[in-house]
Amino acid sequence: MADPSSYRPKPGQIPDSPGVYRFRDEHGRVIYVGKAKSLRQRLSSYFQDLAGLHPRTRTMVTTAASVEWTVVATEVEALQLEYSWIKEYDPCFNVKYRDDKSYPSLAVTLGEEFPRVQVMRGPKKKGVRYFGPYAHAWAIRETVDLMLRVFPVRTCSAGVFKRSAQIGRPCLLGYIGKCSAPCVGRVTPEEHRELAEEFCDFMAGRTGAYLRRLEERMREAAEEMEYEKAARLRDDMEALRRAMEKNAVVLADATDADLIAVAEDELEAAVQIFHVRGGRVRGQRGWVTDKVEAVDTAGLVEHALQQLYGEEKGDAVPKEVLVPALPDPVEPVAQWLGERRGGRVDLRIPQRGDKKDLMATVQRNAAQALALHKTKRASDLTTRSRALEEIAEALGLDSAPLRIECFDISHLQGQDVVASMVVFEDGLARKSEYRRFQITGRVGDTQVWHGEGQDDVRSMHEVVARRFRRYLREQQKAGEWSEANAVEDTEDGPVAVEDDRPKRFAYPPQLVVVDGGQPQVAAARRALDDLGISDVAVCGLAKRLEEVWLPDDDDPVVLPRTSEGLYLLQRVRDEAHRFAISYQRGKRSKSMKTGPLDAVPGLGDTRKRALIKHFGSVKRLRAATVEQICETPGIGRKTAETIAAALAATAPPAPAVNTATGEIMDDAEE
Repeated sequence: MADPSSYRPKPGQIPDSPGVYRFRDEHGRVIYVGKAKSLRQRLSSYFQDLAGLHPRTRTMVTTAASVEWTVVATEVEALQLEYSWIKEYDPCFNVKYRDDKSYPSLAVTLGEEFPRVQVMRGPKKKGVRYFGPYAHAWAIRETVDLMLRVFPVRTCSAGVFKRSAQIGRPCLLGYIGKCSAPCVGRVTPEEHRELAEEFCDFMAGRTGAYLRRLEERMREAAEEMEYEKAARLRDDMEALRRAMEKNAVVLADATDADLIAVAEDELEAAVQIFHVRGGRVRGQRGWVTDKVEAVDTAGLVEHALQQLYGEEKGDAVPKEVLVPALPDPVEPVAQWLGERRGGRVDLRIPQRGDKKDLMATVQRNAAQALALHKTKRASDLTTRSRALEEIAEALGLDSAPLRIECFDISHLQGQDVVASMVVFEDGLARKSEYRRFQITGRVGDTQVWHGEGQDDVRSMHEVVARRFRRYLREQQKAGEWSEANAVEDTEDGPVAVEDDRPKRFAYPPQLVVVDGGQPQVAAARRALDDLGISDVAVCGLAKRLEEVWLPDDDDPVVLPRTSEGLYLLQRVRDEAHRFAISYQRGKRSKSMKTGPLDAVPGLGDTRKRALIKHFGSVKRLRAATVEQICETPGIGRKTAETIAAALAATAPPAPAVNTATGEIMDDAEE
């Protein structure tokens, strides 16, 4: 590990100008490329105290052995040079998006003498015009099949074209009218190229004018009593409309735009792009990346724009690009896009209307893509085995932790404090073993502390102690349950049993993970020590820097960014957080629905609704006499007296006062 001070430039060497810099390792390989509005300020930030750097940045500067820079005139030039160097050097510490699949595109080879329409994958080639990409190749072929009736452009390979020219006989498509058969001279190269250009114009969204021309020609043919020609034109229009229907209209103003959305966590990010042309979604693509550098959403968007438009020119860069966050600063990026397009490009965040709604759809696709990527990664047996081995090595365990339990605390400003326990066995979630706790401040019959307030440390001690007290008591029993039937653990009583089998807590974990840092880890370890349990390892995962904390260690264990062990610990921690949040929100929503009538014993929902319907509000019901309450259908005198007594015991809220005039306002309806 290199010391950054060994290659730090001397004061005054770094210019205060825009530029691009490169960090190289001891072998001379470029490991990071960055740009800056001020090279002096940016590079100086890398050579501060290592403790103040982001863990990923710290790893990069300790891996590097030298730094160099190039001064440019403007920030736009810096953006262009940064993109070129990233493409050239492929540095390992830069964010690099990778396609999660090779998306097919509809391609027209305008560079050939007789342009060909075909499905293409992979990198783009010169002289080829692309439309898409599409999610499925069959969707392209269906669209092309409909459009060849109107635009009979060549679709055959070079070998088929050459053979047909040699024998003087076209292929089947030439006989059925879906190819103009340039191979046998039915049309000239100029006429065939005109057909291909009309095909491209239609695919680019300029559909209205062409359909109007076809309709005029159809009417002229009908007026001249050329009914067969008119019928053929009618069928052509119907075929084009069917091809257009395959791409639903999403923006009514026929906008040409690309929409980019990002879904991310601490280690990975997924990007989804919708290509909208003529108000219709013409293509979609997605990328997934490891966050190898300290980068926020705006930075991810800037990297996505570089990769998306770095090789594009002209109409391939749309007039409008909608993003979830703007790069900082946004002007150089917008200017760079404008130069690639040859005109102004509007780079902005959608605020309202159809574009905001469509952006929400793209965002959902990005979130699903990230979840699918994580699912695929977690389902790999080899990857899970390597993750468990890395955890065992990092924590100094004798064997891989086949059963991991993770605990998390959740509350709302100190109220409704709850905890969750999730279980992973062999690297996979075991939802039948999940458990949720209501924090009470009690362990067994002992009141340890008052279970309110934002004391996550004491809450963690309580929940771990209660879980392992159950284990010690029920270690001879085993059982299964479902998350849907989760029972709140409100006291440290006996385990609920069915057919003499405990529902859970029969098996101990090899590793306990807590969501938090050193204080939470110490609390969990202390709870185990109090119970005499020494064969269960404990660690904590701090969310801010993804550091792993061990009991009695002053320094955390920093797992490599590429570590599958860190990825597994993060998934376990996030699942515990999700389960705790869902339980806490459920309790909060239940408590918010309670009202004065809930305190009346024996009063069900039906009679509550009848009372509110009869009186209109709780305020009027509180002012009613027992006789008036008895007038409500289904309410007897004894029940009415109980209701009146319960409402009288519940004091109404204080009246509102206008502080400006001193006027007492009318009570709001309850």
